[in-house]
Amino acid sequence: MNKNNVKEYNDNRGHIGLEYGRDAQLYFMGHKIASLAQSFGTPLYVYSADLIRSSLASLKTALGDRPHLICYSVKANSNLSIIKLMRELGCGADIVSGGELYRCLQSRLSADGIVFSGVGKSGLEIKEALEAGILLFSVESEAELMLISQIADGLGTRAKVSLRVNPSVEADTHPYISTGREHDKFGISHTKIIDLFKKASHWKGIQICGLACHIGSQILDVSAFGNASKVLASIGMQLERLGFLWEYLSLGGGLGIDYGDGKEPSVNDYVRSILNEVPLKSTKIILEPGRFLLGNAGILISQVILQKSNGGKKFYVVDAGMNDLLRPALYKSKHKILSHCILSESQRQNTSPADLVGPVCESGDFFAQNYHLPRLNAGDYVVICSTGAYGFSMSSNYNSRCRGAELLIDGNFSYLIRRREKYEDLVRLELEYSEER
Repeated sequence: MNKNNVKEYNDNRGHIGLEYGRDAQLYFMGHKIASLAQSFGTPLYVYSADLIRSSLASLKTALGDRPHLICYSVKANSNLSIIKLMRELGCGADIVSGGELYRCLQSRLSADGIVFSGVGKSGLEIKEALEAGILLFSVESEAELMLISQIADGLGTRAKVSLRVNPSVEADTHPYISTGREHDKFGISHTKIIDLFKKASHWKGIQICGLACHIGSQILDVSAFGNASKVLASIGMQLERLGFLWEYLSLGGGLGIDYGDGKEPSVNDYVRSILNEVPLKSTKIILEPGRFLLGNAGILISQVILQKSNGGKKFYVVDAGMNDLLRPALYKSKHKILSHCILSESQRQNTSPADLVGPVCESGDFFAQNYHLPRLNAGDYVVICSTGAYGFSMSSNYNSRCRGAELLIDGNFSYLIRRREKYEDLVRLELEYSEER
């Protein structure tokens, strides 16, 4: 087998927040993995409040005294307790649906810190956001801008909007999460912004007060953010001559994280690449991180069901499936896998390539392929690292599987923030068809 296609397993080295104790057991932020699994069951998502705070603090430090607003990207993880924590840490929110707006309001996050992004806002969602009093709409087309103006005018108000620019910038990331290329569905072409501003700047229902862009997710080369910022700065200066006042400049999110391969961009370099291109220090910079704050603050614990072989290939089947964590199947993304205990020397010597897979009836239901793993036994626990963002929020009930629980660790305490689903939850909203009229 080609060793370039095999990841080496080393369970003596943890990952962010994970370490092996003197008792040879794996701990996450001081809490024993096996104890968490036995107390709350598996599959189990676990998040660390301290790691979230640390990531946010590093971003705020890099921004320094530059006027800014950090809007947590709710789509990364929309649990009410996570949104509440972000509110307590002084964050606003970046939302992309009426449902996310509802979650933010339920978490008592102030509406005047909410930016509404997304290419397909419905009339009802726009109305709800206006009535809630959100800070800003990030507008992605002329048609959307016109719709917002009409709805706002009908309500006797004016909507604050920023124009989302598609800067035609390539970001070295998966094509499914690249959003700033010329042929992507997102934003307004940078060549059309000036004309749209001239056309819409006097519409009754809107106040154009910012520019925005978002070029993708899991971006490791921070120069791409600088390139996008340069495009926005150039457009902004042209608009100034037409009377445009820069109140807000939103550079979106997208900063990548270390998924266990040691690749991690510098937060200071990321912020510097943006600020170096934005000349007006009075302009409030809006950043919308999601993965950066949550990705490495969360893990997924799963239990081994059995081991099997087919055609000389070894499989370990665990109780989490692609319905619990979709990223490997959707993006072929890589996550580090750890055993819940340190292995003996003989076990470490006997690692071999295997696939870690789930029980879902799809060949795409895998977490790792050709990954050097030790011999695992039924009942053992494995930890899938870096799953705090786009893990539970992308989960589903496919195969009529109940989704697992979510747990938040804060210091010495652990809090159940979403209970494990039961079978009756699967059919709670369904109505039985009847031929009787």
